[in-house]
Amino acid sequence: MIIRKPAGLRYSDVTPQDVYLNRRRFLGAGAAAVASLAVPSARAAATPLNAAKTAYNAGGEKITSKSIVEGYNNFYEFGTGKEEPMQNAPKWKLPAEWTIKIDGEVAKPKSLNLDAVMKLAPLEERIYRHRCVERWSIVVPWIGFSLSALLKQVEPTGKAKFVAFESYYDPKAMLSSRSAGIKFPYVEGLRLDEAMHPLTLLTFGAYGETLVNQSGAPIRIVVPWKYGFKSIKSIDRISLVEKEPPTTWNISASNEYGFYSNVNPNRDHPRWSQKQEQRLGEGSVLSPKVLNTQLFNGYPEVASLYTGMDLIKNY
Repeated sequence: MIIRKPAGLRYSDVTPQDVYLNRRRFLGAGAAAVASLAVPSARAAATPLNAAKTAYNAGGEKITSKSIVEGYNNFYEFGTGKEEPMQNAPKWKLPAEWTIKIDGEVAKPKSLNLDAVMKLAPLEERIYRHRCVERWSIVVPWIGFSLSALLKQVEPTGKAKFVAFESYYDPKAMLSSRSAGIKFPYVEGLRLDEAMHPLTLLTFGAYGETLVNQSGAPIRIVVPWKYGFKSIKSIDRISLVEKEPPTTWNISASNEYGFYSNVNPNRDHPRWSQKQEQRLGEGSVLSPKVLNTQLFNGYPEVASLYTGMDLIKNY
């Protein structure tokens, strides 16, 4: 059963800090057994996906359990509670032919099916840490390749300054905008140099398998130095544009969710500190693992993208 929240509630309203930490402490002790109730149906939709190599490992940290990553996440199209995407997303049947449209300020606009996209570059496994704006973090072995490999195919023009992304939306299988409290289809955006950075991953799988529905099947991006909502799922359109594009959570609450949304312990959320985070699935019920949040989520190689910028103002 989907428990719907009243329209108008924002991302940060859904799971207050004390509630989700207490829930996570419970799940940390017995999450695998609880989450596994819905995992078999999710796994039925996944197939093996081999990467050529492990190209990046975020500091050799412990990988978060697959059951936690697939069983506790944000995907409002399938529910506003953290466990609801695992319950509801596996029921969604993806279109038989998934096509991604790449257009806008490009010399060679294209519409490519998933197979064509996956052949653009060798698949790599990249073990990235992720930080959610709600102050929890995970470590995931993603499979994909740099988004730049796709963007180079369409040859961005000199007018292209930003990249706009749009998620697939199926009103017959997903929540309505009214029920979810945000406008669909979900949209996100990056500055072009952010999108072209080698760490920005065009992602097809995780844990050695194709993506399950609740993780963003069949294709998503992962931007590990930004808060999790920037890593848009189930993409079917990418547009290169001249002006900063609208983004779903900035539309919903611009004072809380800025366009950049870089992980920054010095820029608090209006209603809580961002200086610490809880690593899901680690520690114990009484003593969960709490870490100090790092600027850019601990990816210093992206710092040059923001030279001279006020990271408090440009949040």
